[in-house]
Amino acid sequence: MVDESGDRGPVLVLLHGMGATGEVWLPWAPLLERRWAGRWLAPDLAGHGWSPPLPSYSFAGLADRLAGTLAREDRLVLLGHSLGGVVALALAARSAGLPVDAVVGLGIKAVWSPAELAKAQELADRPVTWFASRDEAARRYLRVSGLAGLLAPDHPVVEAGLRQVDGRWRLAMDPVAFGVGEPNLPALLAATDVPVLLARGEHDLMVSDAQLKELGVPVATLPDLGHNAHVEDPAAVLALVDEYR
Repeated sequence: MVDESGDRGPVLVLLHGMGATGEVWLPWAPLLERRWAGRWLAPDLAGHGWSPPLPSYSFAGLADRLAGTLAREDRLVLLGHSLGGVVALALAARSAGLPVDAVVGLGIKAVWSPAELAKAQELADRPVTWFASRDEAARRYLRVSGLAGLLAPDHPVVEAGLRQVDGRWRLAMDPVAFGVGEPNLPALLAATDVPVLLARGEHDLMVSDAQLKELGVPVATLPDLGHNAHVEDPAAVLALVDEYR
């Protein structure tokens, strides 16, 4: 998704999490029209939505897929959720050479156990699952993207995460992307000179305040919200980038 209407500030780049698509930011459109003077972009990460897959997945590879497009901009503010937050940090690295003003990473999982990494690789090794109906595929999409209970299967956001082929349905996501691995957050933070804010919902079970504070950058906790705080309360999450408008 791209909004071309604003022109009075930096471009806000909204990066979705694992399994989702850029359409997860669709409900933000009216809010951004009121509160963000610049343009905004909500791209699909590689292997998600309409973005073609990569031969193999790394955080650098996911960032490289976007870097060419973003290099055309004069100023960028990056707001990424979960996987998208790690990609935002990779885009903000000094070596990337992009005009990034600041990064906000929301709900980034900072600590991974061997069992969690093994489970992620197991998912990456599975073949594509096909479903007989859109409803089955939609419900699976909502579980994979962490949006179950937040969006209904017939919500417009869900459509970009599904594909129909010869009467069967599958998720648009390339399952191999699950194998991207554990981010080296200290190294990513050391590689950038721009302001970084790490945020989480108070009830996010994937990452704790203590884990984020160990990384040595400012941390914000959003009261009464969970892992998908950007879906639960867009205004509260957008407020995290207010000072960079």
